[in-house]
Amino acid sequence: MRFINPKTDYAFKKIFGSAESKDILISFLNALIYDGNPTIEDLEIINPNLPPKVEGLKDTYLDVKAKLKDGTLVIIEMQVLNVQSFGKRVLFNAAKTYAFQLQKGEGYRMLKPVIALTLTDFEMFANRHDFTSRFVYREVSDGSVYPENDIELVFVELPKFTKELPQLETITDKWIYFIKSARSLASIPENMDNIPELQRAFEIANQANLTPTELEDLERREMFIYDQQGAVALGREEGREQGLQEGRQEGRLEGKKEGRLEGKKEEQRIIAEKLLTVLDDEAIAATTGLSLEVVRELREKMN
Repeated sequence: MRFINPKTDYAFKKIFGSAESKDILISFLNALIYDGNPTIEDLEIINPNLPPKVEGLKDTYLDVKAKLKDGTLVIIEMQVLNVQSFGKRVLFNAAKTYAFQLQKGEGYRMLKPVIALTLTDFEMFANRHDFTSRFVYREVSDGSVYPENDIELVFVELPKFTKELPQLETITDKWIYFIKSARSLASIPENMDNIPELQRAFEIANQANLTPTELEDLERREMFIYDQQGAVALGREEGREQGLQEGRQEGRLEGKKEGRLEGKKEEQRIIAEKLLTVLDDEAIAATTGLSLEVVRELREKMN
């Protein structure tokens, strides 16, 4: 038995965002947002359709959206690449979802809370040991919560979750382990098959239940993600080394500051050149910090 990778866009939404995923998503959200307590009793999955085939496979993340029984909106995002300003994008998406609830003429009292649940395949908060983090609006001096605290950001950093199968205790542990490790499993673990929703998630993720076309599309998406991760890692490593060398050469006496800046620019250019074959210009600009104009000039030179 083999399972598809829940960290890919198609698989993630097939498991959590399709029409038959309601009970699975309720269990998943209760585990990750409410510590396993049955807080969510019912929800509506918004646009419960699988993502269409996209030429170039530019998207490396996916939103699953749901409306809870009390009107609260939940955005669930799986992000595999640590692109520049990703944290700002999470905040932007949450704020946009909050603001776009109102129709013309409706008052602010109609606004419902928004929870943005983000799972990352990289570390976002280097100074935090916990694999989950929650952010809300608070008063700076005494930490009191803002009265209308309607936007909450919840993060799960998969690399920080290091428990192995025998160590899984809570339903939260088991869901995170499923996301992180399902691709490497050959069967449903015994200590996880007592949760009906999790068992159902494994059944949906079973490759045997997919058509050859679906499997081929999934493999292309997974390989594309691996290529992106490898290109970014290689580009950063080589760019950092060459950038440091440039900085050292230029950074003597009064030219130290200019040398560092030039070294950083050179690092960004090297990273961009490594990504030209796997990302589009907009994604390269977002990843490296270069302007779109500079990225296009690099592509023209390559061609």
